[in-house]
Amino acid sequence: MDRDQRQALLEGVKHAVAEAGQAILDIYADPSRFETEHKADDSPLTAADLAANAILLKHLNDLTPDIPVLSEESTQATWALRQQWSACWVVDPLDGTKEFLKRNDEFTVNVALVEQHQPVLGVVYAPALDRWYFAGDHLGAWRQDGDQAPAAIAVTEKDPKRPWRVVGSRSHPSAELQAFVDGLGEAELVSMGSSLKLCLVAEGAADVYPRLGPTSEWDTAAAHAVVRVAGGDVYDTNTGQPLTYNARDTLLNPHFFVCAEPQPGWFQDTHA
Repeated sequence: MDRDQRQALLEGVKHAVAEAGQAILDIYADPSRFETEHKADDSPLTAADLAANAILLKHLNDLTPDIPVLSEESTQATWALRQQWSACWVVDPLDGTKEFLKRNDEFTVNVALVEQHQPVLGVVYAPALDRWYFAGDHLGAWRQDGDQAPAAIAVTEKDPKRPWRVVGSRSHPSAELQAFVDGLGEAELVSMGSSLKLCLVAEGAADVYPRLGPTSEWDTAAAHAVVRVAGGDVYDTNTGQPLTYNARDTLLNPHFFVCAEPQPGWFQDTHA
């Protein structure tokens, strides 16, 4: 796929994500439609999740009928089938359902293209904020707010003269996160919901996002693509290597750090 083809594909994905985001906002505006079910892992499932999923599946199948879709809200293909895929879409139709239900606006639509286990294109859209993050290999990484022109973004290395800026989960605080922050010395903790946490690192607004709790591949793939193209990465705390996708029989991620470059002591401290 050449650059022009990848750019056209990115625009097609953004169109699909915009439509899914509008469907979510239509439900968000009407609390009477906030009927909530619970999945097997007790995570919430709303009509907004399902409406966005249907829209994204249709558009992605139209855009690339030969590329399978791995979505949180669809029946998952078996590992025997998935391991034959050289490429796939990884989709979270509504990341941050708890933020949606709390009505704090920090929820996103996430779509990533994964090739050879790496996220090479990603779109993250926060519809209630009208904020976009999107990126693709050889296309750059960008943030766009409303009708403003897209602005290029990049991760930044920490200035030793200021405190660490650490992103933490708004809905999933933990003792492990607090211990990590305490170990950094002087640090500022910024709370944020959904995949926006990774995007804060991608745009240089934060230095590190340590995720020391459970996530799945659709929670991170799209924002991981943005971070990668912006000059950072998402590192497995066990191996120090970047996260991979559709590479194992499980779709659960290991614990990870999002940053420009991990510090040597982080891995040891995490498992102390």
